[in-house]
Amino acid sequence: MYMSRVAVIGGGITGLTAAHRLVEQGYEVSLFEAADRVGGVIQTIRRDGFLAECGPNTLLETSPKISQLLKDLDLEKRRLDPNPDSDARYILREGEPTAMASSPLGFFTGKLFTWRAKLALLREPFVRASPSNAEESLAEFVKRRLGQEFLDYAINPFFAGIYAGDPDQLSVREGFPKIWELEQKYGSLIKGQIYGAKERRRSGVISKDRAPKLSFDDGLQVLTDRLAETLGDRIRLASPVKGLDRVGENKIGVKVADEIGTFDSVLLAMPAYRLAELEFPGGERSLSELNEIIYPPVASVVLGFKKDEVAHSLAGFGTLNPEVEKVKTLGTIFSSSLFPGRAPEGCVTLTSYVGGMRSPDLAMQSSEEIVALTVEDLRAIYGIDGEPVFEQVFPYPKAIPQYGVGYGRFRDLMTHCEADHPGIFVAGHCRDGISLADSIVSGAEAAERIGGYLDQTF
Repeated sequence: MYMSRVAVIGGGITGLTAAHRLVEQGYEVSLFEAADRVGGVIQTIRRDGFLAECGPNTLLETSPKISQLLKDLDLEKRRLDPNPDSDARYILREGEPTAMASSPLGFFTGKLFTWRAKLALLREPFVRASPSNAEESLAEFVKRRLGQEFLDYAINPFFAGIYAGDPDQLSVREGFPKIWELEQKYGSLIKGQIYGAKERRRSGVISKDRAPKLSFDDGLQVLTDRLAETLGDRIRLASPVKGLDRVGENKIGVKVADEIGTFDSVLLAMPAYRLAELEFPGGERSLSELNEIIYPPVASVVLGFKKDEVAHSLAGFGTLNPEVEKVKTLGTIFSSSLFPGRAPEGCVTLTSYVGGMRSPDLAMQSSEEIVALTVEDLRAIYGIDGEPVFEQVFPYPKAIPQYGVGYGRFRDLMTHCEADHPGIFVAGHCRDGISLADSIVSGAEAAERIGGYLDQTF
């Protein structure tokens, strides 16, 4: 019996997930990764009793596909759920970490927002929805529905700290389709949260604000290491793909170094700027326009301090810093409060982020300069007296794709590319969302699409 051959190009979490699912479906799979390791931005370093995550710190279990992957990989026994007292989240306001509300009552009784902002929330269900064909930035959307203060002290810090983005440039429709759909379907974000809950329960999908957070005993690299282990010698490291070609009627040639491998289908799970450089059958660069997608630089800064030299309790998840507060860091995760095993006894670990669309130049400084500006912020915000006893900086010159206004044309380009080149598929964070959870689901769904194509074609 003929076993269809699939090439997966890109060894980040999307490519690894897709390759794993394709192997499970019974296909012969080869995964090509240009670097000397798989996992992409998921990398964990343990040194001197500290654990540092280079990229994401948590995985949100938003989809049954994620739960199934963890079960398939037998990772439940290595799973870590957050500490019970790590739910509190803070927003910096007037120089102080101020608790975010965890309930509607908490919103109205809390100190984060003024009464003007609280009244604006009450008006939200009565604000008219925008036309379905309107191109609106996230900032415009939020100001229209919730007001300036909500933009300044909720949306701006959240999307700068989590997505390294600028709400004035991000597209609400393309970057945050679930928010846009709530308004279009229900006429209101509040109504949508209430009435959309039933629909989410039926589908098994959990909204990101309610999804369980998790990691593993030795960090998130446990996940990518386990995927790599299951794939074994199907992975080819240090193997940048130069281009694709058509071989016969239904076959695709993959050019690696001086070799050309022949496959029945190819999955492209690469950053947009790599897709833009790739030669497609016929020698054309079908996705060259993806080079226009902005990837701002971000530096992840992991610092360890002696616990008795930190005045703040660090009880919670972390703090996000609004642009109006005029600090240099985007936000800080209380890593050692979130999961056990992140710092030695008597110490704490803090993970801060610098750069993004707000201040890209800061992320391009030397590691010493980045540590110095981060420590300066942490001293002022959390009352830290001592010097760091652990330092690790992870610079990302091209960090996170920005789903700007008009981003739909890039998605359309990828869709048209698949139609023009049967058997070639595109997945990953430049198409299906930037979170770790989005990337896993993107890989799983790409494997399903490829399976459907192969069943119909061969």
